[in-house]
Amino acid sequence: MTTQKQQQIILEPQQAQILRLKNSGMMINHIGSPLMNEERDEEMTKSALAAFRAKEEEIERRKIEVREKVQVQLGRVEEETKRLAEIREELEALSDPMRKEVANIRKKIDFINRDLKPLGLTCQKKALEAFNEKNREKGQLVAKLVELVAESEKLRLKKLEELCKNIDSLR
Repeated sequence: MTTQKQQQIILEPQQAQILRLKNSGMMINHIGSPLMNEERDEEMTKSALAAFRAKEEEIERRKIEVREKVQVQLGRVEEETKRLAEIREELEALSDPMRKEVANIRKKIDFINRDLKPLGLTCQKKALEAFNEKNREKGQLVAKLVELVAESEKLRLKKLEELCKNIDSLR
């Protein structure tokens, strides 16, 4: 998996070392027999190859270690991603639990308001009684709406706090 440039970087110092070893052997034994020089050259070549192989094995071992560490980190990232996705789903699902009830009460208030307008314009006695009755009913519904909204806000805030704790536990 090493590129040509990486191999060249590794080989250059080793080749220089081999040449130095060969040259030093020739200088020392330039008087000696050519057979001894060949044997020494062969030994030095074997030694240099063994050093090269050892370095290659070390590089490969380190690559494997780094690859394993990356895999461990990827596993952790996947787990955290799943946890964050679950928290996001909970957050998106966090809607007003009393939304339907609030909508129904608002509709009733709107209907009553429509009924109040014509009754308020005609100030006959019956109309005035009906007007007052509708106003009382409206007041009760408004009070109920305020109560439901407050309760809903408490529930949603509690759920948001739980989600925040989940997110904080990720850190």
